[in-house]
Amino acid sequence: MKIIATGITGLVGSRISELNPDLSFADISIESGISILDPVALEKVFTNNPDAVTVLHLAAFTDVNGAWSQNKDQNGLCFQLNVTGTQNIVNLCKKYGKYLIHISTDYVFDGTKEGKYLETDTSSPIEWYGETKYLAEKVVLDSGIKAAILRLAFPYRASFEPKKDIVRKLIDGFKVGKLYPQWTDHFTSPTFIDDIAVAVRKFIDNQYTGIYHCCGSSAQSPFDMCQLIAEVFGFDKSLIVASTLAEFLTTQAPGSRPWQKNLSLDNSKITALGIKMKTLREGLEEMKRQLS
Repeated sequence: MKIIATGITGLVGSRISELNPDLSFADISIESGISILDPVALEKVFTNNPDAVTVLHLAAFTDVNGAWSQNKDQNGLCFQLNVTGTQNIVNLCKKYGKYLIHISTDYVFDGTKEGKYLETDTSSPIEWYGETKYLAEKVVLDSGIKAAILRLAFPYRASFEPKKDIVRKLIDGFKVGKLYPQWTDHFTSPTFIDDIAVAVRKFIDNQYTGIYHCCGSSAQSPFDMCQLIAEVFGFDKSLIVASTLAEFLTTQAPGSRPWQKNLSLDNSKITALGIKMKTLREGLEEMKRQLS
């Protein structure tokens, strides 16, 4: 089966490719020399792959701090990749009748909710990365094409040398005996990438539509995350020092970008499709098995 894919060589995309060896991906990426900002080159991929029914759109500007330095700049790379690039993909999906799986983020929320965010909760981004991803979602939804939006949250995997995810960065910190103070008042739903690969395949096969939270089944603070990593991998818990996001913003980063306090996502909608999304502990245990 042929899939047109953007960002398939990245942290998430490469694992989707590895775990679905029967799929053939027409690669739109820097590596392939095709930019999502080049409509002419993009269209050649679509015309050269008429048998590709699905488009998987992973490519994005994901540096949240870097995005804030471009705040409100529609000529900046963050807006261009996340919004203009998505518009280019959507235009071609509409023209050629393709089904789109669009990858989004938990950063579309403002982080003020008590409890986990549902897909039906109102998006209200508070920084530029989240705003551009919200605008990209809007491009998809307003287009009327057949599409699914999968919101990911802090994806992690056992190994991927080109880029370290949050979990492997913390593991490296334990190994060298040095961790930054870990916040107790900031909450996320980290996602094991192998589960994302399974979910994406099910969407390819069934062409579900709508918005889904494709994220881990637990939510915890960075402090709790470090506790779990130490327990699963046998690291020294005394290295974990508690701190708060509020303290960080007051003493270390006054005037920094806005930070969401709670980005916990409810994934019951996607799990109702029969897709198992691991808790952080389950994901860490599978990582350990793969690494050993």
